[in-house]
Order: sequence, then C-alpha cells, then structure tokens
Amino acid sequence: GHIICGLVCHPDKEHILYPLGCTVVIQELDSKKQTFLRGHTDNVSCIVVSKDGVYVASGQVTFMGFKADIILWDFQKEELLARLSLHKGNVEDLAFSPNSRYLISLGGQDDGSVVVWDVAKREGVCGSPASPRSAGNATVVVCSSCRDEMFVTAGNGTIRVWELDLANRKIRPTECQIGKVKRLMMCVRMADDDNVFYVGTSSGDILQVNTHNKVMTEYGPQKKKFSSGVTALLVLKTGDLIVGTGGGVVALCKGSNYKIMKQIQVHGAVTSLTRRGQGHQVFVGTNECQIYRINYTEFKEELIAACHNEAVHDIVFPFGSSKVFTTCSKNDIRVWYTPENRELLRIIVPNVTCHAIEIMRDGRSIISAWNDGKIRAFTPETGRLMYMINHAHSLGVTAIAATSDSKRIISGGGEGQVRIWEIGERTHKLVEVLKEHVCAVSCIKIKKNDQECVTTSLDRTCIIWDIVRFVRKQMFLANTLFKCVCYHPEEYQIITSGTDRKVAYWEVFDGSPIREVEGSVSGTINGMDITSDGVHFVTGGDDHLVKLWNYDEGAVTHVGVGHSGNITRLKICPEKKYIVSVSADGAILLWKYPDLR
Repeated sequence: GHIICGLVCHPDKEHILYPLGCTVVIQELDSKKQTFLRGHTDNVSCIVVSKDGVYVASGQVTFMGFKADIILWDFQKEELLARLSLHKGNVEDLAFSPNSRYLISLGGQDDGSVVVWDVAKREGVCGSPASPRSAGNATVVVCSSCRDEMFVTAGNGTIRVWELDLANRKIRPTECQIGKVKRLMMCVRMADDDNVFYVGTSSGDILQVNTHNKVMTEYGPQKKKFSSGVTALLVLKTGDLIVGTGGGVVALCKGSNYKIMKQIQVHGAVTSLTRRGQGHQVFVGTNECQIYRINYTEFKEELIAACHNEAVHDIVFPFGSSKVFTTCSKNDIRVWYTPENRELLRIIVPNVTCHAIEIMRDGRSIISAWNDGKIRAFTPETGRLMYMINHAHSLGVTAIAATSDSKRIISGGGEGQVRIWEIGERTHKLVEVLKEHVCAVSCIKIKKNDQECVTTSLDRTCIIWDIVRFVRKQMFLANTLFKCVCYHPEEYQIITSGTDRKVAYWEVFDGSPIREVEGSVSGTINGMDITSDGVHFVTGGDDHLVKLWNYDEGAVTHVGVGHSGNITRLKICPEKKYIVSVSADGAILLWKYPDLR
C-alpha cells in the first residue's frame, strides 16, 4: 500500500496486480484467486503493465551501491523473461511505451539516471542523468499515449519532456517552462491524445503542460487546493479528472477549471488510482493497505481488500474451529473468515502495539497483551471492550495465555515477571507474581489440566511452573534467546527454539535435554506450533521459510516459500486444513496443509 502507483488494473479487465514485499500478486477480480510472481531478492518498489497487457515489469530496492534489478515478466505464462540491471540502490519508477517497444526506468536518489530498454532485445538502448543539477530528484516517469519515442519525467522542481533518437542512441531532454511556480511533482498523467499532460503536486494543485511547446498552460484549483497534496491522477475520456489526495479524498473534477463535482473519503492517503477498461470502474489503493472499488456513475466506494499495514505479531485460532482466526498488529486486532479470506471485525486501539492474543476456550472473549502494560479483553462478535487490566506489567505485556476453564489468565511482561490473574464475572484480581526471569517473557503455554505452565524468556531460560502451588518445577538453560515453546500433546516433552536456530527437545520430568536439531540455516526461529496428535510440527523465522517437521525423526518434510519478511508466528488450524503464518511485512499467508496420509 505504501508504493506509489503500486495497484494496477490489467487491460483484460479481469485482474489487478500489486506488490507484497518481494513478490508481485496477480489477483482475479471475480474469483479472488491469487497467483504470485517470485524472483526479486528485496522489496518491490514499482510495478507497471504494458498497454496491450502482454508484459509486466517490476523494480526493486537493494542495498547501497549494489545493482537493483528490473524484472520483465510474461503475464500469460507468469514467468520471468529477463533481468535488467543497471540502476544502483533502487528503481524509482517504470513505464512502457504505448506499443511496448521500450521500457523506461528511473533510478532512485543515489542513482539519478533514466534508462531506455529495448523490450524485444532485452537490452539497454541509452541512458542519461534524469534531472538537471539545479533541481531535485526525478521520481516519476510516464510515456506518451501515442508515440514510442517520447516520455516525461518529473520530480522536485523539474518537469522534462524527452525525445529518443534511436539512430544515435541518445535521449534529449527539454525542460518545461512553469514560470515562477515552485513545486514538488508527485504524479503525472498523459491525456489520450498526447496534446497535454497533467502533473499533481505536493502543494495540492494540478499543473497542465502542453506537450508540443513544453509550456505550462494553466494550473489550479487557485483558491481551494487539495489538502496533503495530489498523490494520484486519472484522466477520463470526457476530459475530466479523478484526483486522489494525501488526505484520503478521491474527487471527480472538471478538466477545465478543476471544480469538484463529486468526492468521497477513503481510509488513508491515496497512493494508486487505476481504471478498469474505459473508466466505468476505478480502483483506489491507500497507504493503510486498503483497496476500494468505485463505480463511475454512482461514485460510491466499496472496500474489496484490506490487510495490516504494520508488522503482525501473533495469530490464534479459536478452540476446535478453523473457520475464523485472529491476528494482531500495531493499533489493531483483526478477525478473519478463513474460507473467503475476508476481514470480519477490526478492533482499533490507536497508537499502541498488541504483542500477543488468545481466544478464551469458552469463546466469549479475545484477550490481548499490549505494549502500554495493559491487558484488554474484547467480545469476539462486536469488538466491544469487556474489561481492561491496567498496569499489568511495567515494561509492556509481551505474552499471554488462558486456562481451559477460562477463569485464569497468565501473562508475561517485558521486565520478566509472570503474573496469574483470576477472572470473575465482573472482577479481575492478581493471584500471584512469579519472579524468576530477568528479561522479557516471549511465550507461555499451559498444560491441559491447568496445573502447570511453561514460560520462555529472552534471558536464556525456560521454566516450568506449578500454577497450583505457585513454585518453579524445572528450569532449562541454553545459550539462546528463547522465542517459542510447545508442549507435546502427551505432555512429557517440550520443544523450544530461538536465536541459536536449533529446535531443542526437553524432558519435562527432570529437565534434561533429549536432542537438538538444526532448525534453520540463517536467522532466528520465531514461531512454532504442533499438531493435536503430536506427529508433526511447524516452524518459521527470519529465513522467511515455513517448515513442516516430523516430530519423532526431527526431520523437515515440507518447506513453504512465500514470505518476504521475517515470520513472527504461525499456527496449524485445529482441523489440520491450513497452516497460517504471519510476518513482519504485514502479510498473512494461508498454506494448504500437506496431505500426509
């Protein structure tokens, strides 16, 4: 959602494309079926589709001084055609010429060059510095609507019209005259007849520039400018404009005087506007990661997709059901309906982060752990706040679990304390404080009979507690910051993992280590979950892979590749149909549980 012009409607009117981390998602509009284009090594920074719909091109960011790839894809076959690498640092923007002969790419701040690529030969034709030394960086490139040899770049205080001279392999810029107007250009759209193009600026006005004599003919609105800048534009066949702003307003304006005829408000700043077909439907993408569909005639918005726009910290299924699951992130908790992959409920608590959630066994409440030191409980159907435990922990609540009779909550804090709370009909009281850990508690699991629990901490200890007599039973020490723990369903063994990338098996009775297996080649393991029969378990972590293990053999049987951020938590659904994993880039991935019969 943060990527400018990241949402693109394909010319076949059946698909939309958008980037998610280092993958490009192609989604069918009717069936919601998704396919993925994988090949980038880092986050995708821009995406563009050719006018005939044959090619897709996407650019990425990379580390300073390294080459950032542009990948050319075949849309029909969904396969990689070529990697084009010249730009350093990142690729700022891309554009296809109208007949798909050329691809024009714009490098980022550290690169500053514009390059023309020949699509058929898959090679660079020529390049040039994108903006004059007297102006800022160019950030947008857009091609002519009719001619392959002309394109426009714009940026901070600069608009340039370029002509390609193929015989001499040169591109020649002409600086557009915009008088004394100083602007930061944010988006450019060509008119269909190529006579003029429109430029949206961060000051909230739109400049109209003549393509032939390169002079600004008019700009507006003069009096009431759009708040927070014009971030996206669409030119319609009628000559009218659809304008998207940083304040979340989508407005239909007259092409002559920019008078607003209709307007709607969406959630978050508009980053993409794309039309379906001739413009009878328009799709809007915002930086709050929401996609809206607008019908041109009624001009009313309809939300068709939403997701978290911050790192997702936890995922949990209700006891015995796979139909819904709950995830938590900064500012909100969301409940999702699994068969249709849609959001059922959003519980918003502004400006605080939810670290962990649990659904009570009786299904009456969702309990959540927050970094402001509070435990909040909500109703699962309406999201109403039922009760709140203030000052539950001094350095934020980092882990939470509930007993199977739904009468007690066990919480862990950033300071290392484990606290047990009695939950009544209208009351909640602190029963006991267990002080052993000296660092943040990362995970809590409770035994089925509610008489003991295991807690892991970043102080390299894992402790089994008796929660009837409130004493320590066993303590495991290892040279790792423990991140996750699971009881084997028969509860005589536990498995732990953490920053040493090993999965360790321990005996519950006397605390002795049984064995260690290498869990990951690179990166911490952040989450694990075990099946109800104890035959398999899954792990995920900073290597972005979901791994399914055989418990007894300690061997990986299946690997899922798809995440582009660090996996924070993952769960096997109670009916063993899906594995759901969540990651630090805000993605929730649903995996089909492999058929192991």
